[in-house]
Amino acid sequence: MIVVTTNDLPGHRIEAVLGEVMGLTVRSANLGANFTAGFRAMGGGEIPEYTDLVYQSRQQVMARMVEEARRRGANAILAMRFDNGSIGQSFSEVCAYGTAAVVRPIPAGEPGANEQSAHLARTGGVAGAPV
Repeated sequence: MIVVTTNDLPGHRIEAVLGEVMGLTVRSANLGANFTAGFRAMGGGEIPEYTDLVYQSRQQVMARMVEEARRRGANAILAMRFDNGSIGQSFSEVCAYGTAAVVRPIPAGEPGANEQSAHLARTGGVAGAPV
């Protein structure tokens, strides 16, 4: 599945819009990570314990969003965005959302085609699949 932050997908026709899809998680760092991060914060700079937590959260919500789109029959997610926030002082909410769509590559010679879409159309490939 291809996931893009743009509202369209160059070289592809949007055949169907299947609606908004999202993935959501609420997490907290474990006590050990909070303790270590507290000491790191005194020195300034990046806090790897929290960086890892946010990175893992984003990967998880992306996977959940993609799975929801697949269940609906989509092969692409357009206009994908992340959102995050705090719940109290200990919890972090991360959300990924976008528009599930069915897209098809535009064959060579048709308006809007590009090299990638022409190749995908010729080989029967689909957006987001390995070329």
